[in-house]
Amino acid sequence: MSVAPDLVETDEAAIAAIIAAMYASISGPAGPRDWRVQETLFHPDARMMRTEIAADGSTCLRIMDRAQYRENTTPYLEAHNFYEVEIDRRVEIFGDIAQVWSAYEARTDPFDKHPERRGTNSIQLQRDASGEWRIVSMLWDNER
Repeated sequence: MSVAPDLVETDEAAIAAIIAAMYASISGPAGPRDWRVQETLFHPDARMMRTEIAADGSTCLRIMDRAQYRENTTPYLEAHNFYEVEIDRRVEIFGDIAQVWSAYEARTDPFDKHPERRGTNSIQLQRDASGEWRIVSMLWDNER
């Protein structure tokens, strides 16, 4: 069974819009973010997972729900300019699930020549009963 190309293109366009909105929702000058945008992009039970380096130098994982993510990132975003942009994307769709590999660069000014950091987001989405795609999990790591 094959999927009609126009359906795949429609799904990919919808997913691309969600990914762009996700990056836009956290990017901007120092100050508060409109977290209501993320509530429309992420499933209510979504998890955001960030790899970190522990005090002993080992890698660890911070797992957050939407509220914990806001609590964790708000102090930084309110105090610092932060612009994260996607530089590459690979999307795989199967039925009502999708996997997106999204490479990004972060800058303190959108016109900085060199990024402050780069990394990759592994983003999983699910098409809900209304036909809308929503992010259900996101795992990311920065280059080291």
